Amino acid sequence: MEKYICTICEYVYDPEEGAPDDRVEAGTRFEDLLEDWTCPVCGATKDMFEIEE
Repeated sequence: MEKYICTICEYVYDPEEGAPDDRVEAGTRFEDLLEDWTCPVCGATKDMFEIEE
């Protein structure tokens, strides 16, 4: 699974880890996050994330 990076604060969403503080279980693909999910660090919306290279 691909990791996604926030273009604002560089937080990396790793699907293998999920986002436990946001109640996102490990194994949750980025595409499967709720549409209103935001970066847990800066609050950026999903459209502000890019695939990490």
